[in-house]
Amino acid sequence: MLDFNFWSIFWAVLNVLILFAALRIFLFKPINKMLDDRRQAVQKDYDDAETARKEAEELKQQYADSISEAKEEAGNIIRKAHEDAEAERAAIINLSHSEAEQIISSANTSIENERKRVIQEAHFEIADLAIEAASKIVGENLDDEKNRRIVDEFLSREEDEQK
Repeated sequence: MLDFNFWSIFWAVLNVLILFAALRIFLFKPINKMLDDRRQAVQKDYDDAETARKEAEELKQQYADSISEAKEEAGNIIRKAHEDAEAERAAIINLSHSEAEQIISSANTSIENERKRVIQEAHFEIADLAIEAASKIVGENLDDEKNRRIVDEFLSREEDEQK
């Protein structure tokens, strides 16, 4: 049934070994080299991607820092503008108060001057009326300057007593 021929087995084993050696040299080495090259290319791409990710994270952090600084600076500018506006408002209010005080002071001075002028005019009219009344009572014309001086002294005394 089974016939074992040594030379047949020998040649079969030798053919398998030669085929294995040929495949190893001409097939497995190029395939292994191609796989190693591909593995290195994938590793290089992975490393490049990792480097790019780290750079992107650094840029993102720089961007976030820049945004934060810009927001802080904007807040400072707004705060300074509010402070400047408040100072300007206070200055305008102080200026308006001082102008109002000047206007009131000027008005008080004008009122006082007008009051003095009206009192002076009233003195003159009262003196003229008193002299005219005295002249009618006495029946003759009296010395105007002497009479005016007497009436002015009387009015001054009355004015001092009222104060």
